[in-house]
Amino acid sequence: MSCEMLTMADKSGWERIRLGDIIFIKHGWPFKTEFISGELTGRPIVVNIGNFEYTGGFRFDSTRVREYRGEYPPDYELQSGDILLVMTCQTSEGEILGVPARVPDDGRLYLHNQRLGKVMVTCPDKVDSNFLYWLFLWREFNRWLFTSSSGTKILHTAPERIQSFEFDLPPLHEQHAIANILGSIEARIELNNQMNKNLVAIGQAIFKHWFIDFEFPNEEGRPYKSSGGEMTYQEELGIDVPKEWKVDRLGNHSIIKGRIGWKGLQISEYTHEGPFIVGGLQIKNDGVAWEECAHVTEDRYNESPEIMLRETDILMTKDGTIGKLAYITSLPNKATVASHIHVIRANSDRVSPEFLYYFFKSSKFQGLVQSRISGSVVPALTQKDITDMQMVLPDSRIASHFESVARDIQGRIAINSYNSLSLSKIRDSLLPRLMSEKIRVPSEI
Repeated sequence: MSCEMLTMADKSGWERIRLGDIIFIKHGWPFKTEFISGELTGRPIVVNIGNFEYTGGFRFDSTRVREYRGEYPPDYELQSGDILLVMTCQTSEGEILGVPARVPDDGRLYLHNQRLGKVMVTCPDKVDSNFLYWLFLWREFNRWLFTSSSGTKILHTAPERIQSFEFDLPPLHEQHAIANILGSIEARIELNNQMNKNLVAIGQAIFKHWFIDFEFPNEEGRPYKSSGGEMTYQEELGIDVPKEWKVDRLGNHSIIKGRIGWKGLQISEYTHEGPFIVGGLQIKNDGVAWEECAHVTEDRYNESPEIMLRETDILMTKDGTIGKLAYITSLPNKATVASHIHVIRANSDRVSPEFLYYFFKSSKFQGLVQSRISGSVVPALTQKDITDMQMVLPDSRIASHFESVARDIQGRIAINSYNSLSLSKIRDSLLPRLMSEKIRVPSEI
């Protein structure tokens, strides 16, 4: 169908078309492995499927980013705002086939890699690219790609299959309105996420100032160390620490649980509702993306009472991306963890959950992680690696003071996270209804 034909059809409202009538999908370039480096020096970034959020968008800040140091065709340089689609999926249900992401405007140059399709709009006066982004997140689009995919263990789609998807195209003014509604919700969720990142950064700065630089407020409210506070040498760590403070094993002040020797779930043990199971992919922005978690049967949940999650639990990935953290501010339902997650609970008067969480966030802990990672084939952080770590413990006055400050920060984070979860449910409920004409929107929005 030509753009002119669409103009005539559009007069009567929504019109049935193929994606190929308004766009085409461009294949990426097979960048050579020998020229790809994980050391970033300012050269172009090669976009990979692992950089995608499975709910749409990129996650460059929490995934491996690599640059390209070889020659390549300039046609495969991406512009900010370009939409890329995932064309390969390693899960049996093809959940991420067609997932879209927009190239960010962050000053870096990104390259269009193979197995990703670039969306090229051929009728820009007939379709809003922002509307297309949400169309690609519609479950009906994903189902079409899954049912038409090739492969068994690894599923593949192709530009022709993407372009053959048929749907009802709204008038342009209604496309704008739909994209504005969904985009506004997404923007608010992103704002909440950014506020939480800022709040965590504040907590980290306070922790460093008090417990690494030892500039916590003394009895007069002045920075302890720089005001001449008395220090004593601790041989275990080879450093001076404030008088009355001590060094002790982390394991003496926390309990660490996990699924040891667990063989995972059978397909029959997954459900559409019920207790959550948290895996590494659901740990994001120091919290849990509950809307992305799978559900398990009550029987499977009840078999491990020691890792039934509680509020203030700290989750830590032990392999893969080692050391990713989530602080459980609230639980929307019963929940447990997958086998590659440690569950850490504070259990002493001297160490609060908030203190442990910010200790794990500190550069000091991250250095200890790097020095203790074990495993020659698949590096991992064991429970013993964590419990044997030495930490500096404050006196009860400072411990209580920090707990109060940090608890206020975590409370604000919890409110933002709850609001984001509610907004994501609204967005996910609206999306299919808006795309299928079950809800119509005025053009003024």
